[in-house]
Amino acid sequence: MSSSSATAENTEGTGIGSLPREIWILVTGGFIVAVGMGIVAPALPTFATSFDVGVTAASFVISAFAMMRLAFAPVSGRLVSFFGERSIYVLGITIVGVSTAACAFAASYWQLLIFRALGGIGSTMFTVSAVALLVRLSPLHLRGRASGVWATSFLLGNVSGPIIGGVMIGYSLRLPFVTYGIALFAAAFIGWLMLRKSELAAPQTDTGEAPVLTVRQALRHRTYRAALLSNFSNGWAVFGVRIALVPLFVVEALRSTESMAGVALSVFAVGNAAVLLLSGRIADQRGRKPLVLVGLAVSGLATASLGFSDSVPWFLVASLIAGMGAGILNPAQNAAVADIIGAKGKGGPVLASFQMSADFGAILGPLVAGVLADTLSYRAAFAVTGFTAVLGLLAWAGAPETRPADKPAPQLADDAA
Repeated sequence: MSSSSATAENTEGTGIGSLPREIWILVTGGFIVAVGMGIVAPALPTFATSFDVGVTAASFVISAFAMMRLAFAPVSGRLVSFFGERSIYVLGITIVGVSTAACAFAASYWQLLIFRALGGIGSTMFTVSAVALLVRLSPLHLRGRASGVWATSFLLGNVSGPIIGGVMIGYSLRLPFVTYGIALFAAAFIGWLMLRKSELAAPQTDTGEAPVLTVRQALRHRTYRAALLSNFSNGWAVFGVRIALVPLFVVEALRSTESMAGVALSVFAVGNAAVLLLSGRIADQRGRKPLVLVGLAVSGLATASLGFSDSVPWFLVASLIAGMGAGILNPAQNAAVADIIGAKGKGGPVLASFQMSADFGAILGPLVAGVLADTLSYRAAFAVTGFTAVLGLLAWAGAPETRPADKPAPQLADDAA
């Protein structure tokens, strides 16, 4: 085991809330990124439709970003393994910052599509490297809590971001993109400044004691396969359809304002953030699987009900519950993947594939839901989105628990299918 891994496993009591200082640096960077994401979210579909395109074309702008993430994820995993998480983390955020700022100056739909899609390259570099660091630095018994804190940083940013973005688009549809670009440059600088001298976050030296876990090996584990399906559903609903269709549904179907679309996105984030820390703590104490099953059920039912809302208050209630379902799900499924990788944390390609499953959902979701909304109804679009959670439920029903109980993380051979 490398020295940095050993240090990470023995950091109880050395950081805030028993987590290493480096994790809190990642949390801070995640919060800054999330605020910018939230600012752009209510503006992006409306900005796309301002170029005289329909719902499907506007949704494709969301899918194109995820499509580039999906295409570049395997490369990101290899870059993290070769150059280390720290360098790829900073570079990834910087790339997204440049592409986002360029979106503000798009003069056509196709320019907006290209600039937004290019940001997906940096986004997957940032995500894979940050999660790889999180897995490597988290103490064994606090993986669920670390995942919950990390996710909470994003959700707290998403609570405030859409409200700010909703106000900004009242002045200009381009202003949110400029603001997001600046926020990303700030996050990249903070990450570089605070992590550049950290021994714990330094690239691991390959001693031959811990070979990189391959995707083929991970796929032997039923829980990893189940996590891929549940993350696919999560990407479809949360990162795809929620961003692409919720602003349009609020304005077109509920006849409300664009600023209310930002409120709806924030309400989802409030529900998510309200349960993340508790979910992570329970996942560490009681196991990953029960939380995943409950989260998928709640998220799927609430998401399907969004399309049947006939007023803004009911839509906000459904959004709140859907956010809580996603908040119950995410820390537990992320901790399960970390358990499979193990304490040594050498699983860049495995983490990349896990992220790719969400990206694939984020690509397919807006396209399918956009076509359904154009040809059938918003009800059909949200119903199909909620139904994707059933895939995850069926897979997790037969998956083994991975939470270590006063013993090392489970080996693949112990409970492989």
